Amino acid sequence: MTRRAIELLLLVALGAVWGWTQDSPAFTFAGGLVGALVWSIFDGLRARRVLRWLNKAEATRAPNLSGAWGELVERCRKLIKKLEKKAQSSDARLEDFLAAIQASPNGVVLLDSSGRIEWSNLTAANHLGFDPQRDLGQYVRNLVRNPAFTAYLAGGDFGHEIQIDGPGPRPSQPTKISLQVHPYGKKRKLMLTRDVTAVQLAETMRRDFVANVSHEIRTPLTVLSGFVETMQSIPLEEADRSRYLDLMSQQAHRMQTLVSDLLTLSRLEGSPAPGPGEWIDGEELLSHAVQEARGLTQAISPTPHVIEPLPGPDLWVSGAKTELLSAMSNLLSNAVRYTPGGGRIRSGWRMRADGGAEFFVADTGPGIAAEHLPRLTERFYRVDRSRSRETGGTGLGLAIVKHVAQRHGGHIDVQSTLGEGSTFTIALPPSRVRERVSG
Repeated sequence: MTRRAIELLLLVALGAVWGWTQDSPAFTFAGGLVGALVWSIFDGLRARRVLRWLNKAEATRAPNLSGAWGELVERCRKLIKKLEKKAQSSDARLEDFLAAIQASPNGVVLLDSSGRIEWSNLTAANHLGFDPQRDLGQYVRNLVRNPAFTAYLAGGDFGHEIQIDGPGPRPSQPTKISLQVHPYGKKRKLMLTRDVTAVQLAETMRRDFVANVSHEIRTPLTVLSGFVETMQSIPLEEADRSRYLDLMSQQAHRMQTLVSDLLTLSRLEGSPAPGPGEWIDGEELLSHAVQEARGLTQAISPTPHVIEPLPGPDLWVSGAKTELLSAMSNLLSNAVRYTPGGGRIRSGWRMRADGGAEFFVADTGPGIAAEHLPRLTERFYRVDRSRSRETGGTGLGLAIVKHVAQRHGGHIDVQSTLGEGSTFTIALPPSRVRERVSG
């Protein structure tokens, strides 16, 4: 028999014995009923304690009961602890999942059936310009006020993505955000966003690059084909023939230089950065670059420039010799091409405060307006297109310089004032520089 049954029988028996002592059968029966009632009240109180505990569902505060109620409490306690562990594990997995979505470079927004924001990661909030905490429960159409987005939500055709303008650093330069909605659950929606500004910029640069290359090659090809056709169809004097051949040679050289620069850029972008193993004498690099610049000014300028190498620190630089020499020569050749004949060009090495070094080229040319400076290292970008073509420039020189500097852990810097000249600098980090110790 269970303990509860024993307790019931014992209380009924005690009540009956009390009634029997009253010498009346009725009292004996009534006493048994009273005993059963007392047991029911006592058992009800225990049941109430169990129910109160179950309502709170706190496994650590289980009531101290014995018998069947005690066994029930213990089993419930174990079940509650098991459910609590499962809930904690599920919460932890949910937190990990939300943390992963929060760290995603793509934006994620959860919308309820009415289009209100239920949850959003910070990326999506930045893409669309709202606050991920403050704007919870707000209608997304009221926060993203874009006609294309409003029409997209209202249309209900979510089989494709759309692009809208996002908040940018300046109103004139908005970011481009790609957005697509995916319905799920009971009329809920998952909205994914991603910043495609860089992709669009790269695509624009690619189109511009192809157009520029086509234009740069078409011009000399047109000249060459015109001269060839002329020489094939018209008898020419020896002087005219010689002049035409010289012009054809110039155009062929121009195309050759363009192709060479394009191949150089392709190689720089597609190969690993040079290691620190090779050390080159900085004075040797300067001497080579100055010699090439002097040859160029003799070839293209009726009044040669004064090209002056300045004394500087006795140092070695680490990297790819051909790349460094190419970058230095490009800076000097640009100074020659854009500085009027007879102008002064100074170049040399100097140490930086951080222990690195920089190669600089300063000219007395016309200078460059401030609005052009941020774009100087773009491919085919020219401040003065006519002068660059006259002197044989390809528009790729500064792009090559920028890539070489970045591959060596450095950067290119430009300082210029209209009417006063320009100074171009290739800065190299301390790890790429070593001063020669005199013995």
